[in-house]
Amino acid sequence: MKTITYIFPVYNNAPSLRPLYDEMCAMTARIAADYEHRFLFVDDGSRDESGAVLAKLAADDPEHVRVLSLSRNFGHQAAVSAGMARAEGDAIVIMDADLQDPPDVCLELIARWEEGFQVVYAQRRSRRDSLFKRVTAVAFYRVLGRMSTVDIPRDTGDFRLVDRVVLDVVNGMKEHHRFLRGMYGYAGFRHAPVAFDRRARVHGHSEYTLRRLVGLARDGIFGFSDLPLKVAAPLGLVATSLALLFGFAAVVLAVLPSTSAPAWLGIMTGVLLVGGVQLLILGIIGEYIARIHDEVRGRPAYIVAADSNVGERA
Repeated sequence: MKTITYIFPVYNNAPSLRPLYDEMCAMTARIAADYEHRFLFVDDGSRDESGAVLAKLAADDPEHVRVLSLSRNFGHQAAVSAGMARAEGDAIVIMDADLQDPPDVCLELIARWEEGFQVVYAQRRSRRDSLFKRVTAVAFYRVLGRMSTVDIPRDTGDFRLVDRVVLDVVNGMKEHHRFLRGMYGYAGFRHAPVAFDRRARVHGHSEYTLRRLVGLARDGIFGFSDLPLKVAAPLGLVATSLALLFGFAAVVLAVLPSTSAPAWLGIMTGVLLVGGVQLLILGIIGEYIARIHDEVRGRPAYIVAADSNVGERA
C-alpha cells in the first residue's frame, strides 16, 4: 500500500479549513483503495481560530489528520519545510489551505507520478487574483527564470507532488533561507507539469504582502543565482575598454598638428580607468564569495538517481 501525505501550511485560514478537509476526503475517496492518505496541517502561528478548527479536525479524524503547530509565524517556506521534515509515506502533495488550489488536481498529479515522474508540479493556466498579484507574479517568474542557474518553471507555486526520493534529497539541504521551487530544480530527477485553473479566493485575503513577495524573490534570486556577485567584472571590462578608447583618442589628438585634446578627455580616461580596475577587482572578489556561498549552503555536489551493480566504497 502506498502512502501520500498532503501538507497544508496554515496561516489565518480558519474559514476554509473544514471545507478543505471535506473536499480532500471526497477527492481521496475516488482514488484506488491501495492508497493511504494523511493530511498534515502546519499551523504557522495563526492568530485566528485556525488552531481550534484544526484541533477539532484532528479529534474527529485521528486516523488521517495530523496537526503541527509552530511557536510563531516563521513564513510559508519554513512551514512547508517543517511539514516535509515530518511527512510519512511514499510521496507528498503540497497545497495551500485557502482552497485556491483545487483538490481534484491531485488526481492528475498522482496519475503522472504513477507514470514514473518524481516531481509533478501544478502549473497555473489561469488565475483569479488581483491585478497587482498577477503583474508581480509575471515579473517575478520572468526575472528569476533569466537569472537562475537551475530550471524553475514559470507560473508554478508550491502546489506539487514530490516523490520520497526527491523529498529526502531536499530535506537534506539545511540552508536557512529556503526557496523550495528552486531546490526541487537543483535536485533534478524527472519533472512533469499538470495545467490547472486557479480558483478565486473565497475566504480572507492573501498573506503575501509586497514585503513578503520581495522577500521570496530575494531568496529565489540570491539562492539560485550568482549573477549579482559577478556583474561587477563585465562592467569593469566595459569601463576599462572605454578608458583605453578615450586614452587612445587623447594621444591621437595630441600628436596631430593644429589639434589639441580637450581637458575632459583626460579626466574621463583617468576616471574610467580607475573605476574599471576597481570593478574588475570587485568582480574577482565576487567570484570568490560566490564559491564560499556554495560551500556554506552545503548542497550536495551530485545526486545519484539510481545505480546498477555499484556498491558502497569501503
